[in-house]
Amino acid sequence: MKGIVLAGGAGSRLYPLTQVASKQLQPVYDKPMVYYPLTVLIAAGISQICLISTPHDLPRFQQLLGDGNQWGISIEYREQERPAGIAQAFLIAESFIGNDNVTLILGDNIFLGGDAFPRALSEFRSGASIFAYHVNDPQRYGVVEFDAQGQAISLEEKPTQPRSNFAVPGVYLYDNEVVEMARQLKPSIRGELEITDINKDYLNRGKLRVIRMSRGSVWLDSGTSSSLHDASAYVQTIEKRQGVKLGCPEEAALHRGFMTPQQFVSLVNTMPCCEYRDYLQSISGSQFFG
Repeated sequence: MKGIVLAGGAGSRLYPLTQVASKQLQPVYDKPMVYYPLTVLIAAGISQICLISTPHDLPRFQQLLGDGNQWGISIEYREQERPAGIAQAFLIAESFIGNDNVTLILGDNIFLGGDAFPRALSEFRSGASIFAYHVNDPQRYGVVEFDAQGQAISLEEKPTQPRSNFAVPGVYLYDNEVVEMARQLKPSIRGELEITDINKDYLNRGKLRVIRMSRGSVWLDSGTSSSLHDASAYVQTIEKRQGVKLGCPEEAALHRGFMTPQQFVSLVNTMPCCEYRDYLQSISGSQFFG
């Protein structure tokens, strides 16, 4: 399984912040936003990752993340010259995907808690798997409708009259057929290649699995100023109360075995003195260094 982080778009809802840096480079408490989806992929065991962004912002991501070797993974980069829908990512990254299955995660979506994604990834064999999360404002998202037996029966993109309160968060698992399906897509009335149309195709063919996220899972969409603030406040509260870091790729890579304890220590020693380094140094007392 390969992973894609889609971190493009103009970020107009965060203006004027995005005049300075891309939306996905904005801080969510103490880390760049992109660290959170990247950590989700690493924690799930995905070590080959492609990041898609605009030609203007791509050098900044490369400066921040490099080739991923410091975490024992590989990161490639692809340009999105003009945003034309989430499903466009599969066409941009076609050469990266090759013959593999692929997970796509949006760069402004933050997932915390629960094991729904790692479990879904370990169980994935073919078709498509997406998630459903109960929200109060489903009209802002793709919406999934369930029948009385809990089976998904319809999908709509940003409906004015949603058929349920279950939104589809920005993480999707697909088999390799998704590339050809994206190639066959026609732009919607919004002029975009809609990810919901991909999911509908899988649903109509009986190959879509929809997993309801438990109450212990948290999904935060940090694409507006208020939601960005809320996400930062949430992360700060959890980190201070529990004494752990959220969205920490170094720790995720260590747990996954992508880095040895010795490589972890060497990397931490290159960091300047800061709270982030202090936290990573505290991990040296964990089972990995026993």
